[in-house]
Amino acid sequence: MKRNPLILGIGIFLVLIVGLLLFVFQVRKSEVVVITRFGKPVRDLNQPGPHLKWPWPIEKVNRFDQRVQNFEDKLTEGLTMDSFNVLASVFVGWEITDPQAFYPTFASASSEPIAEAEKMMDRMLSNAKLAVIGKHPLSDFLSSDAETNKFADIEKEILTVVQNQVNQYKYGLKIDFLGIKRLGLPQNVTASVFERMQAERKRLADKSQYQGEADAQTIRAEADRKAAVVLADAAAEATAIRGKGEAEAAKSLETFQANPELANFIFSLTALEDSLKERSTLILDQHTPPFDLFNGVTTNLLKSAR
Repeated sequence: MKRNPLILGIGIFLVLIVGLLLFVFQVRKSEVVVITRFGKPVRDLNQPGPHLKWPWPIEKVNRFDQRVQNFEDKLTEGLTMDSFNVLASVFVGWEITDPQAFYPTFASASSEPIAEAEKMMDRMLSNAKLAVIGKHPLSDFLSSDAETNKFADIEKEILTVVQNQVNQYKYGLKIDFLGIKRLGLPQNVTASVFERMQAERKRLADKSQYQGEADAQTIRAEADRKAAVVLADAAAEATAIRGKGEAEAAKSLETFQANPELANFIFSLTALEDSLKERSTLILDQHTPPFDLFNGVTTNLLKSAR
């Protein structure tokens, strides 16, 4: 009799657990859930935490990853505007934006909705690639010149085509980004492409050389102009200095003409000073100018000695 309450409590606890498993489910932070009732979507949930539902087979929980999905299509061949075959594959990042539109569109008994969506995306990307590649010459893909290379523009064009189709058919998903993953050429096209690339690189090299020569000529002309300006300024300054010197010399000349003896005496002193600047021993003739100045000095020294 004492065991009956324990057994009853365990039974109630098990019933509660089974009830929770049948009527409660958990939504994770990284997923979105579509609830279908008898196969038809009735609501979607993206808030993490526990939620209520009717047990199967009345309602079913369909879980999808709401993070950005990556997909890469197959390497396919397309014809450029100038009739060259190129091989290209692209990658996309996409995410589910409207689960109630996404689930019924791609629900299939043979595979998961994500796999069905990627099959559709593979066909859509192939058609978009062919359409955009056909609008561009080969040089837009392979040119080494940044001004003529339209690689990024081509990626944007493919992205625009795919986004328009996704919005038009309301697939319940969004393309976040798109890029060209691989780009190649068939073997029969490689030789002609290499020749074209060599010719283009030679054209760029010639253009760079011409630009360098033009810049060098400009630099030389500017240097010559500056040198001419410096020489002209120096010549003008020399002329001004020479004029001042001649003016001062003219003033001294008037004084010397008025007193020739003073002029001879000053010139002799200057010459004598120049000869005695360095420490030296002189052997001289006292009668030879300017050393004849010492004659009077010698006489005065002898008179002083006496």
